[in-house]
Amino acid sequence: MPNLIQKAQPGLEFIPQHFNPVVQQFTKWLLPFLLRFRVRPWLPSGISRIEVKNAEVLAELYQQFQAGKIRFLMAFRHPEVDDPLCMFYLLSRVMPKVARQKGIRLQYPIHSHFIYDRGMTLWVGDWLGWFFSRLGGIPVRRGKRLDLHGVHNARDLFANGKMPIAVAPEGATNGHSGIVSPLEPGVAQLGFWCVEDLVKANRREEVFIVPIGIQYRYVEPPWLKLDWLLSKLEADCGLSVQPIAESEMSQKEEIYYQRLLCIADALLTEMEDFYRRFYHQDLPKHIVTDESVSINQALITRLQRLLNTALKVAEQYFGLQSQGNFIDRCRRLEEAGWSYIYREDLRDLNALPPLQRGLADWVAAEADMRMRHMRLVESFVAVTENYIQEKPTAERFAETALLIFDVVARIKSNTKIPGRPRLGWRLAQITVGEPISVTERWSNYQTNRNSARLAVTQLTQDLHDALEKLIT
Repeated sequence: MPNLIQKAQPGLEFIPQHFNPVVQQFTKWLLPFLLRFRVRPWLPSGISRIEVKNAEVLAELYQQFQAGKIRFLMAFRHPEVDDPLCMFYLLSRVMPKVARQKGIRLQYPIHSHFIYDRGMTLWVGDWLGWFFSRLGGIPVRRGKRLDLHGVHNARDLFANGKMPIAVAPEGATNGHSGIVSPLEPGVAQLGFWCVEDLVKANRREEVFIVPIGIQYRYVEPPWLKLDWLLSKLEADCGLSVQPIAESEMSQKEEIYYQRLLCIADALLTEMEDFYRRFYHQDLPKHIVTDESVSINQALITRLQRLLNTALKVAEQYFGLQSQGNFIDRCRRLEEAGWSYIYREDLRDLNALPPLQRGLADWVAAEADMRMRHMRLVESFVAVTENYIQEKPTAERFAETALLIFDVVARIKSNTKIPGRPRLGWRLAQITVGEPISVTERWSNYQTNRNSARLAVTQLTQDLHDALEKLIT
């Protein structure tokens, strides 16, 4: 979330990619530092090691790509903000080593174009747009029905670029290494467009989408740091702090789980009252009447109802219909908010009469506040009923606790992006999956509009299944 916006801003310009191998090489030199100390250099809590499985599959694909035999897109999981760094490590560090070991000759630099969310430059700063441009990035506005500039450039690079392209088909981080969010259909559509462009140009390259899984584990389970984080959340929610005693460590999973349930209940109760009282929403007060419903089932039901209410509050302001899943609704709200803040309809904000400029600033400030409801929902779209119970690992406890921290910190702070606490050194695991041929599905796609829609849907589902199989 960017700093609180008080004034209308000029429209968001498209940032064309200008790949610069010098910038790529410089980033490669900086990579070990970026992986370990990405946000807070004084805290030793980044990624200490990256393990890669099946890298030779990707090396062979690069060899065929450089020989003009195939085109391919890497569709990678996106659980955390560190994923692009891990992908950069895979291509710049692991691939050259594997290629040498396997006797695979590759041209340098071994790199890729990539698609990134245009909003990242708003949260981090304009310098990021310059940097991503020189690394070969293409910005896309996620909520825009058809971002002509972004889509056209991505399509052209997929078919004609000198490097493959990388995309996170989930569209945004979900904070869960063990859950793949619903995929956006854009990756599958890009694949079919690439085949279409090659057919029109009389070219015979085969088109592939390569699923790539990314997961994170702690080198040492951070149980004590988790105790500290839960204590902080308990204090923030007005609960009595319940630090775990040394004698209770043998039962830590159950104790931590109960503490998380109490924190979640307190947070939901507070937010339900907030929307009930100040936004006049009809949210029932929590009363347990069915003994067959477990506590976590009840919490998930309340959470889903709260998320729907938060989105409705924002949608009512922007005049939007409540259609699609939570992710679809979030993207539409983001684009609606940006249209009120980044005014493409006004050529020169500084030339406006004071009255009109004041009204534009008013609209921008209110739109920014309304978008905070959507940001609340973004943090919890992947939360499920049994995520911790299925596998009560330190990683899953940490992921859930950190999502709650994100929401509480954002509510507490109106002026800056809250920095997450670092719980310990992490290991990143990257797994390259089996390539999915888009060319083989071309006959199903080209029949008519309905068959094209079905082909995109089926390819999207198959890609989702492939990414799920890469979770260990």
